[in-house]
Amino acid sequence: MPLYHKLGKIPKKRHTIFKKPDGSLHYEQLFGTIGFDGMSSLMYHLHRPTMVKEVGKTLDISPRAAVDHNIKSRLLKGFEVRPTDDFLDSRKVVLFNSDVHIALAAPKKSMTDYFYKNADADELLFVHKGSGVLKTMLGEINFEYGDYLLIPRGMIYQIHFHTEDNRLFITESYHPIYTPKRYRNWFGQHLENSPFCERDFKLPSNLQTYDELGDFLLKVKKQGQLHHLVYASHPFDVVGWDGYNYPYGFSIHNFEPITGRIHQPPPVHQTFETSAFVVCSFVPRMYDYHPESIPAPYNHSNIDSDEVLYYVDGDFMSRKNIDQGFISLHPAGIPHGPHPGTYEASIGKSKTEELAVMVDTFRPLQLTQAALDIDDGTYFQSWME
Repeated sequence: MPLYHKLGKIPKKRHTIFKKPDGSLHYEQLFGTIGFDGMSSLMYHLHRPTMVKEVGKTLDISPRAAVDHNIKSRLLKGFEVRPTDDFLDSRKVVLFNSDVHIALAAPKKSMTDYFYKNADADELLFVHKGSGVLKTMLGEINFEYGDYLLIPRGMIYQIHFHTEDNRLFITESYHPIYTPKRYRNWFGQHLENSPFCERDFKLPSNLQTYDELGDFLLKVKKQGQLHHLVYASHPFDVVGWDGYNYPYGFSIHNFEPITGRIHQPPPVHQTFETSAFVVCSFVPRMYDYHPESIPAPYNHSNIDSDEVLYYVDGDFMSRKNIDQGFISLHPAGIPHGPHPGTYEASIGKSKTEELAVMVDTFRPLQLTQAALDIDDGTYFQSWME
């Protein structure tokens, strides 16, 4: 998201002397991706951000495929994933390929005794239940039900929850996540016909600076391994920063739906994009207003992508027997569409209250054992008359 932001104290010129009150220097760090070509932010630390005291254990957390070459439509009952105290332990990857990992999480406790960094992937957390504060080295973002939290790769963070009843739908992307290019002009500003704009984003604020030395555990995910490192200074010792590369939030409730006289295709719901998949938001909206329109989606073939739909709330007019937290997987290569009876029943309806998140991947997804454990087993037959 090309939107300039800054917090705290910074010098007038980049890469110049910036002294602390005692006359010693702050330590500058460039936080960027895609070499030196992508978006970046420039941070100023109280202590060197490189002081590793200890490299501890490493855990293999790579997902494993439980099904080879899936062609079966699936329905996963997401709320059957059991709550777990620890944030990282709670994350259960259910679908994955080399581009993206899709996980469910029900963490009960806040992250208080360690910090986390995903050095491999951008993380898009959708908050289905719960509220709290995303704390990062670049500031804090308050979140609640319906918020997306986009955390760029390499960002050190903690999540502090207000309650123990939390549910997250997590998309972990090995490609940078952006807002759709077609929504922005050549300067990067969102266009008038975009379903959201810059004022809808939750930007970092309340920059907390910790001048502390000691033992600070940082868990780093890299190449499918979770490494445990101990740093000599508090990771949140940034006194100021500016730039374009930082975490931000966006509420699904601020997505303004694009409607028409006849049924609109799924890209009108697009919210985020990468080179390997897209993320769409289905929100409450008025139905098509042609006098002979059929509001339910038409049958369509998934030739180029696997379609994942995470059901959040409301009435899912094209599906039967769907509940909160369910995930439907419609694999590439076979057509899918509304359940029998829903196509006809949608005629004459004026609006829908559905709320859902869709992820369409351009490479096939694999299922883990965690997915099979919550699969209803019969969804692929649910279109039979």
